[in-house]
Amino acid sequence: MTNRAEATIDLDAIAENLRQLHQPDVLTMAVVKADAYGHGATPVARAARSAGAQWLGVALPSEAIALREAGDTGAILAWLYAPGDDDLLECVRRDVDLNVGAVWAAQEVADVAHAAGRRARVHLKVDTGLGRGGAPLHLFDELLDTVLERRSDLEIAGIWSHFASGEVPDAIETTEQLAMFDDALDRARRRGVEPPLRHIANSGATLTRPESHYDLVRLGIAMYGLPPGPQVEMGSLRPAMTLRASLASVKRVSAGHGVSYGFTWRAPRDTTIALVPVGYADGIPRTAKGAQIQLAGERVPVVGRIAMDQFVVDVGDREVMPGDEVIVWGPGDVGEPTAQEWAVWDDTIGYEIVTRLGVRVPRRFSGTV
Repeated sequence: MTNRAEATIDLDAIAENLRQLHQPDVLTMAVVKADAYGHGATPVARAARSAGAQWLGVALPSEAIALREAGDTGAILAWLYAPGDDDLLECVRRDVDLNVGAVWAAQEVADVAHAAGRRARVHLKVDTGLGRGGAPLHLFDELLDTVLERRSDLEIAGIWSHFASGEVPDAIETTEQLAMFDDALDRARRRGVEPPLRHIANSGATLTRPESHYDLVRLGIAMYGLPPGPQVEMGSLRPAMTLRASLASVKRVSAGHGVSYGFTWRAPRDTTIALVPVGYADGIPRTAKGAQIQLAGERVPVVGRIAMDQFVVDVGDREVMPGDEVIVWGPGDVGEPTAQEWAVWDDTIGYEIVTRLGVRVPRRFSGTV
C-alpha cells in the first residue's frame, strides 16, 4: 500500500453475496445509491450485473445518469428528486425508470416525457406506513387517476413501497404494511392496472419475509455483506470492504501523558502510541467508544478523541514503526474489527460506517468480475 490509507473492495464477495441472496422466480435489484454504499458505484454495478442482477437501484437521477455514462445499458430505477430536477429529462431520454409518489411528480415527469417525445416508465410509490415518500393510501387513487390521464406520456412499470422495520423478523409493522400494499394493488387492479413489477422487500425482508418478495427484491446492505439489523442471520455473506492505513508516527510516552483534544485519555503507564492518519473527515466516527484496530495480527485500542485527519492507538510495548500497516475494519477473517463492530462502538448502523468513508480514501478493487 503506497497511500496513507486505502479501501479494498472485494467485487467477488459482492457478486457471491448477490448469488446467495437470489430468490427463485423473483427479479433482483442491486441498490448502488450513494456510490454503492461507499464501495464504488460503477465497479459494483458491473459486479452486480455479472452476478445476475436484472435491475440497479439508485436514489438520485444524477446517479442513474452516471451509470449510463459508464456504459450500463440495463434497467435502472431512480427514486428521489425534488420539483425542477434538471436530470429528469436526461433520465427519460436514457431509459431510466423513475419513481412517482405524488401528483406533482406524475405531472412533472409526464411534462418532461412529453418534451422528450417519448413515454417515461414510472413506478408508483405508495406510503404503506413508513411516512416518507409515496402517496398515502387515501391519496393513491388520485395518483393513479393522474397517471392514467397522462398515459400517452407515462407507462406504469411498477408499484412499490418501502418497509419501516424490514430488518426485524416478524415485526407487526411489516405485516400491516404488506396488507396496505395489497390494498394499493387492489385499487390499481380495479382501474385496470396490472403492473409488471410489484416490489417492497429490502435486504431484511428478503432474508426474513418470503411473502414480501412479489416480483422483485431490492438488495442493499446485505449484498455488501453487512447485516440489515442485529436479528438478521447473515449466513456466509461476506463484508466486501477492508480499510487499511499506514502508521504515520510512533512515539514512546510516559505515564500521565495526554492524547488528542481535551486529554480525554492519559497514558496509565509508560507506553508507545502510534498515529493512524485517517479521521472523521475520512468517515471514521468521532464519537466511537471503545474502538479497536488490528496491528500485526493483534487488536489495539483507539485512545483519545478521533480528530479530523487522524487518531491515536495505544500499542503498549510492541515494536512498531512508521509505515506499518493496520486494518481499521475488514471482513473479520483474521480477527480484525468489522464495520459492524465500528457501528456498535458508535451506536449506529453498519450502513453509516461504510457509506460515509470519504473521497480522500482511494478505493482499490479486487476480484475477477
